[in-house]
Amino acid sequence: MKEIELNDPYTTPYRGIYVICDRNNEYAEVIEHTNCYGGAAWSKFHYSHSPLILNTRSIGNMIRYFVKTGTSVLELKPSTAAAGIESVVVIGDEVHITYAGLGGGGVGATKCRAFAEGVLCCNYTESGGGRAAKGTVVVPRRERVLIGIDDTDTKEEGATWTLTHNMANELDCIESVYLSHSLVQLFPVSARTQNCVSTVLEFACVNENAKQELLESIKVALLKYSVSDETGMVVLSDFDAKKMNEYSKQCRSGELTKEYAMQCAKDNDVDIWLDGNGVIGALAALAWFAQPDDSVKLNAQLK
Repeated sequence: MKEIELNDPYTTPYRGIYVICDRNNEYAEVIEHTNCYGGAAWSKFHYSHSPLILNTRSIGNMIRYFVKTGTSVLELKPSTAAAGIESVVVIGDEVHITYAGLGGGGVGATKCRAFAEGVLCCNYTESGGGRAAKGTVVVPRRERVLIGIDDTDTKEEGATWTLTHNMANELDCIESVYLSHSLVQLFPVSARTQNCVSTVLEFACVNENAKQELLESIKVALLKYSVSDETGMVVLSDFDAKKMNEYSKQCRSGELTKEYAMQCAKDNDVDIWLDGNGVIGALAALAWFAQPDDSVKLNAQLK
């Protein structure tokens, strides 16, 4: 028998809490990286009833809440609406998130989130037992950075999806958090290596300096490790990538030229960091960030 010694048996800290905002701070995505998916799934169900929550989804062990910023009034009810997000307020380069909950939901709303990576400061009430509790955490305001990459391999060696993930994993840090990785199935053109799949990486950066350092590091790594002379790397810094939907649909249903891709990038303010033929597929990947279950299906529709 092993005797268990727990320093704090009623606190399970989240791995991280990150908030990405749109340009006008009207909408945000609150992303919670959990250490206990069961507890996070409970929160996902109950938080989805909060007035500010517009959409909720999970990718791996991250729960994502798409919210309208501001303050609301929660009507907490045991078992059916026992916890929620009361407010998401952007103040300068910080985001203040207030959670509330009953019983065990109150524990999650306070200490479990207060001790997450990325939290700058916090305050919270006593929680646990039958009490209602409330907690506010302050985190950096972040912007989304999407990096489309394609054609890093040859018919003899390499695999783009592995290289991109390994690079992103090495560069993951509190200033530039690695959020998601999607393999995007493209139309099987004649010039493909084998499966005709590109990749999009999603990061959340705290400022322009962090973004530039991240992108420069990825470019240097691609030049070092890519075994292809036609590698493409494109970058879109925006809250969403809807403007790339039509191009992605075209690239997943037929063969496009590099000239067309370059013009599309220019028209949609997408930055070209490496301009090999891989830009064609790299651009198509952008629209599929954070949709890894659907991006692998050629007939899937963008959400």
